[in-house]
Amino acid sequence: MPLSPLQAVAVIATVVAVTVCCRALPFLVFRDDRPVSGLVVYLGRILPFAIISILVIYCLRNTSFTAAPFGAPEIIAVALAAAIHVWKRNNLLSIGISTVVYMFLLQVVFV
Repeated sequence: MPLSPLQAVAVIATVVAVTVCCRALPFLVFRDDRPVSGLVVYLGRILPFAIISILVIYCLRNTSFTAAPFGAPEIIAVALAAAIHVWKRNNLLSIGISTVVYMFLLQVVFV
């Protein structure tokens, strides 16, 4: 069902408002003069690792290790991403190169 121009503008305005609020909220809540709570510091340390772990598990959930190619493209791509990240400490580089290698392995090597 296509949206009318007014509905499209309303959706875009809502998305913009929510995005601006989400971006501005931390600056309003955590000002320089207030101490940050221990819970927030703890979550800031733990959540990035937890989110990445959940994403890796989600991406590998349908990988079959019992049938050819036995998850080889996925294992190679994950190992490459980890190695590049440890080496260069650059998220974009590790994700980008491992994605390109994974697609190459799927399209050319493990056909």
